[in-house]
Amino acid sequence: MALNGLSLFSSAGIAEMNLANCNIKMKLANELLPIRAKTHEFWHPNSKMICGDITQSEIKNEIIKEAKKAKIDFILATPPCQGVSLIGKNKSNADMLKDKRNFLIFEAFDIIDSIKPKVVVIENVARFLDMLFPYDNDFKNIEFIIRSRYSLRYNIDVKVYNCADYGIPQNRLRAIIVMTNKDYTYNIPKKNSRFVSVREAIGHLPSLESGEHSKIKNHNARKHIESHILAMRHTPTGHSAFENEIYFPKTKDGKRAKGYMASYKRIEWDKPAPTITMRNDCLSSQSNVHPGRLQSDGTYSDARVLTLREIFILSSINPDLDIPKFASDIQIRHMVGEGVPPLLIEKICKNINRVSAK
Repeated sequence: MALNGLSLFSSAGIAEMNLANCNIKMKLANELLPIRAKTHEFWHPNSKMICGDITQSEIKNEIIKEAKKAKIDFILATPPCQGVSLIGKNKSNADMLKDKRNFLIFEAFDIIDSIKPKVVVIENVARFLDMLFPYDNDFKNIEFIIRSRYSLRYNIDVKVYNCADYGIPQNRLRAIIVMTNKDYTYNIPKKNSRFVSVREAIGHLPSLESGEHSKIKNHNARKHIESHILAMRHTPTGHSAFENEIYFPKTKDGKRAKGYMASYKRIEWDKPAPTITMRNDCLSSQSNVHPGRLQSDGTYSDARVLTLREIFILSSINPDLDIPKFASDIQIRHMVGEGVPPLLIEKICKNINRVSAK
């Protein structure tokens, strides 16, 4: 029997793209930002979208009303992770407590309490498990809070997964909390015996230079400024342009720019990709420049960030996915960069099984 699903904090619905393979019908979703809600509707036309702020009672009540009408018994909750991400601005627990986004999980609890689903899957960055929330006149982590609230109703499993362990060519740590009622069981999925490398995943795609287009769907290169292109052409695979003695990133007055060694950095061919961030459109962001290929003149090809097709493949998204015309390249990149690869959620949910009737 299929489960009927609700996606909370859904963004464009990337996490739920493969759930039909798990006999889960995603019928309802909620997202705050209109462009992401509209993209969700484009990619998930059979799911009703409620666009609005879940912290507002009228929106939350509408979600609960529609969830009961749709007989929702599965909830996927993926609250925004920027407030606890290691690359975000919040470095201490005190900083994280000031960020309202970090408390959105408590809004999901209200909906869980109202509709009492059979299965709940909560996803966030690994650091989410370390944050201490004010709770019952003390400070407790989210695992303690969830077990305190729900252990009488659900079996609860809390674990950090690396996407690279499950056939996704990207090192990306995600905290996953699985809650199943007495009718369902969950078994941790078996890890793959080996990683999938960047070379295996995207090495077959033709080289592209900055601004070039190809005849392959979604395989078109973003345009970069000439000084950055020059620096990256002289940057070997797996290295940062900041390591270069001559061709390094410069300020407008020609001086050596300051930055982290993960900036202006090519990814490596023979490992899974590093975590793809929201700013995967920018050469100066974290380790997101194409690995490149050594050329006869000693420079390296592909002085550019990854194409959408390459990012899709490294994120286990269908590379032939249609892109809505109303969303920009950068908007799609941001949505992918903040999302969880759908293959990980699929493997989690394929290991949620109904208890056999006695």
